[in-house]
Amino acid sequence: MKFNIPEEILNIAEKLEKNNFQTYLVGGCVRDLLMGREPKDWDITTDAKPQEIQKIFPESVYENKFGTVAIKTGSENEKLKIVEITTFRIEGKYTDKRHPDEVKFAKTIEEDLARRDFTINAIALALTNNKQLISKLVDPFNGQADIKNKIIRTVGNPIDRFNEDALRLMRAIRFSVQLNFEIEEKTFKAVKKEAGLIEMITKERIRDEFIKIITAPLAKKGIELLEESGLLKYIIPELREGINTGQNKHHIYTVWEHNLRALNYAVEKKYSLEIRLASLFHDVGKPKTKVGEGLDCTFYNHEIIGAKMAAIILDRLCFSKNFAEKVVHLVRCHLFYYNVGEVTEAGVRRFLRRVGPENVDDLIKVREADRIGSGVPKAIPYKLRHLLFMIDKVKRDPVSAKMLKINGEDVMEILKIKPGPKIGKILSVLLDEVIENPQKNSKEDLKFRIGELGKLSDDELENLAKQAKEKKEEFEGGIEEEIKKKYYVK
Repeated sequence: MKFNIPEEILNIAEKLEKNNFQTYLVGGCVRDLLMGREPKDWDITTDAKPQEIQKIFPESVYENKFGTVAIKTGSENEKLKIVEITTFRIEGKYTDKRHPDEVKFAKTIEEDLARRDFTINAIALALTNNKQLISKLVDPFNGQADIKNKIIRTVGNPIDRFNEDALRLMRAIRFSVQLNFEIEEKTFKAVKKEAGLIEMITKERIRDEFIKIITAPLAKKGIELLEESGLLKYIIPELREGINTGQNKHHIYTVWEHNLRALNYAVEKKYSLEIRLASLFHDVGKPKTKVGEGLDCTFYNHEIIGAKMAAIILDRLCFSKNFAEKVVHLVRCHLFYYNVGEVTEAGVRRFLRRVGPENVDDLIKVREADRIGSGVPKAIPYKLRHLLFMIDKVKRDPVSAKMLKINGEDVMEILKIKPGPKIGKILSVLLDEVIENPQKNSKEDLKFRIGELGKLSDDELENLAKQAKEKKEEFEGGIEEEIKKKYYVK
């Protein structure tokens, strides 16, 4: 059997063979080769010990206890610059359900394959006489048959495999939705039985596996499998609150189904991870805010509660601060009000100020997902096209204090005052006035206005600043024909 194997891999195999060592490709790369997919990485295993590998490859690093040596190939291909070679090994008990208590070197490839998670990942490709690409497969657990039949099955007893490394509980689901394979019945029963073991896994590892599920083509199915298996209640229990939560006349699905359909739309559109998570979490606050039953029930402030819940979820899963803040902001702002005929340019500028110009595109995508998840036919109706047109019209106008023609230093110089809260209040008032009328954004006008505001009492200035902060978005017409045409609006 012949496979398209990179020259860098063949060169490594050739050097090991010349020194009378066996060489095999293992794991995901073999699975991908058999499926006609391009491997994401290339893992080599050998009967050579780490010290022997390093003698053959002086440009290598060995800094672990698992027998893995990193080889520097000098390749220009990012995937092949570093290739890992691991000595055949067997593993002891997994007391912590995460790492083996002991690692021993094995004598045969079959022993090495027996420690692996799923049959589809327990196939080895022997590289012998490799320049002629004559290779053979070692498949003691019938992984090829499971690939052909699209089945996820553990190597040996599933209870044993999941007790060795509890993250495999999620990995079974991840492979299922990445490859569109079904989880074998006995294996899935074991996932259900051992679901609680996931609590022994670090949040960072859970996060990484969850990301792989969310970015898979069948992410919606992945969340459903997490729920069906009992894993979701340990990972994101907040999502489960929506399972039996009915909605009002604007929705035909439960909160649970709505959130999953919104996620599915974001996946189909190949939107970013932030948008996928914001779509999944956008209505997570609805069960806690529901008042009444039937078609007229309400969910006032669910976006505020949902944003707080999303922040807790993302913190628990150890997402970075900046990433979490972006997702939380999208959840918080997803319920923005907009109606044609009620929009002023000032209202749109205030909308941009609140949302952030850099977040508008992503927020619109979340709104698309929200709409499709509700069962409506159009992702971008006339209302949204109209809003996009208005944004395009005013996007160069000031929407933040940084866009004013003056700054805090100007305020201090004109009023002869030191740094303090008064400066921020004046800038806030000025920005609101400029949002209302961008023509006021000139140094001359602003300096004059600073002088006027400086004469006000602290209470008067405080009231003006408060009014500026609380000013509502309001919308009305008045649109240029040229920009209308761009967004196909009347």
